[in-house]
Amino acid sequence: MFKNWQQEKATTALIDEAQALTEKLATAKPHWLESHAAFAEFWRHSHLANGQDLQDVKLWKPAIRARFIKATEAQIAALRKQREYESSDGLTVWLHTARAVTEPRIAPAVRDLWQLLMHAGPNADAMADDLLQDADLSPQRNRRIPTGFQGDDV
Repeated sequence: MFKNWQQEKATTALIDEAQALTEKLATAKPHWLESHAAFAEFWRHSHLANGQDLQDVKLWKPAIRARFIKATEAQIAALRKQREYESSDGLTVWLHTARAVTEPRIAPAVRDLWQLLMHAGPNADAMADDLLQDADLSPQRNRRIPTGFQGDDV
C-alpha cells in the first residue's frame, strides 16, 4: 500500500513538472518561447547525429527509452550546474516527451507543450540554425511534433 502511494506521488510530481513548464511557456514572452523551441530542435539534431531519433521516442523499446530518461536526467542536472538553463530546458522538453510515453497521464501537458513550441516565431528557426552551426551540425528547418503527440493518440 505504501509503495503504491509513493509511486503515485512520484507520478503526480512528474505530471506537475510537465504542466508547470507548459504553463510557464504559455505565458512567456515570445523570445523565451522561441529559445525553448530552438534548444529543443538543437537537442533533436544533436541526438540524431548520434543515431538516436527523438522524434520517434514513442516507437523505442521500453529499455532504450528508460536508459534515455535516466541519461537525460543526469545531463540536465549537469547543464543546470553549469548554469546552461535554456539548453537544459530544451532537453527537458524531450525528457517530458519520453516520460509521457511511459506515463500517459503526462501526455496532455506534453501535447500542449509541443503545440506551443510549434507556434514559436520564426526567430526559433534562426536560433536553432545558429546553435546547430556552432555545434558543427547542418541547419535544418523542419520543426515538427514527435510521433504520437499530434493528437490524442499517446
